[in-house]
Amino acid sequence: MNRNACVIGAGPNGLAAAIVLAQRGVKVQVLEAEPEPGGAARTQPLTLPGFLHDFGSAVYPFAAGSPFFSSLPLSKHGLEWIHSPCPLAHPFDDGTAITLERDLRDTESSLREDGKTWCRLMRPFAGHWPELSSEVLRPIHVLSWHPWLLARFGVVAFPSAKTLWRILFRNERTKALFAGLAAHSFLSLHEPLSAAFGVLLGAAAHAVGWPIPRGGAQALTNALCGHLASLGGKIKTSARVDKLDSLPKYDATLCDVTPFQLVRLATSRLSTRYTLRLAKYRYGPAAFKVDYALRCPIPWKAPECSRAATVHLGGSAEEIADSEATMRGGRHSDRPFVLLAQPSLFDPTRAPAEKHTAWAYCHVPNGSQYDMLETMEAQIERFAPGFRECILARRVFSPAGLQKMDANLIGGDISGGSMDLKQFLFRPTWRHYATSARDIYLCSSSTPPGGGVHGMCGYHAARLALSRMNL
Repeated sequence: MNRNACVIGAGPNGLAAAIVLAQRGVKVQVLEAEPEPGGAARTQPLTLPGFLHDFGSAVYPFAAGSPFFSSLPLSKHGLEWIHSPCPLAHPFDDGTAITLERDLRDTESSLREDGKTWCRLMRPFAGHWPELSSEVLRPIHVLSWHPWLLARFGVVAFPSAKTLWRILFRNERTKALFAGLAAHSFLSLHEPLSAAFGVLLGAAAHAVGWPIPRGGAQALTNALCGHLASLGGKIKTSARVDKLDSLPKYDATLCDVTPFQLVRLATSRLSTRYTLRLAKYRYGPAAFKVDYALRCPIPWKAPECSRAATVHLGGSAEEIADSEATMRGGRHSDRPFVLLAQPSLFDPTRAPAEKHTAWAYCHVPNGSQYDMLETMEAQIERFAPGFRECILARRVFSPAGLQKMDANLIGGDISGGSMDLKQFLFRPTWRHYATSARDIYLCSSSTPPGGGVHGMCGYHAARLALSRMNL
């Protein structure tokens, strides 16, 4: 019997779900509301002609290290990873910077008295990345394929980032490096689980790097679309779905949307109890993002910053912790932690000759209407005096602007929901991908393992749908 399925949304998770289904012979139709697929993994001329900007995600440690994406022949569909000389740089006020090197031996040397400790922390996870990623990029299970590795990870992942760096590191520069990694969590660095993000991102840097796709995020999306097409899957863009009841009958409908959107799409087909549970789902903090067209490279005081596609701007570990705690308290930091990507230094396809692009964001409360532009640019100028003179054009995205570009970014939340301890185990409910309707599934970053471009939410949701179709 031929089976058919519909996937709502052509972001990385929706495309991953569609590919898993198509691999098993299911006839798949993907419906995308926007004119092009990709969700937050799109590349567009957001400022001036010839300048290509990644609307959302830009640097891809988890895509390169994804158990599912890495199993696909994406290079045959045009995906080429570019690795900057070092994955990450973190500058300080004295004009120097600390770098996270891809090779653990180089990192050990650069971190001096903390080098051996860093390697003892990261080596077990970087050296067993395929096993670790297969464990942490899935729902929590009682049974584990690699229990000792997972237990070891749990010991360092569960505490707060601040607790871990106080125990492990002596040098303030190493503490700042780890704080910047942990701040990707959108959590206060005093909160449990914030350390997990620091360890995972650090281990990924050593295992698979923090690469960028040649040509931008769209290259990853296009490769996924190309592979799906080779399996017979179909994608229809500019095809917004308002109600699932308006669609033809499918054996399974997988929704790459957040809980708020699922309720609007499928209320008549969901139980009252399940709908009420979804209504309690909490969205996380937001991003305030700016894309820049530049006349020249960013004039960093620390030359090491020009070796990295990603630069963390936040000063000391305590300063980053204060910034994130302020944001978690519903306020706006005067010195926000800024995440900056400078892809055109390593990928000349992003800008006209001799010109450059940059991408930066800071964390703000969900739905914030506060204009962080001056504050954020002052933070960049702090480490790169003369930055403003380099700007040819900029495109500012407030949280509301991000949501307008991608309806999944509720209130500017780029993680699909808060990643705090209360919501870690049951995201978005104990059902994870299943809903109260047996033929409707959730496959977005609001399900385990959460935010990040890895496709594993879609992968696991599709595997569940296949099992229920006896495929």
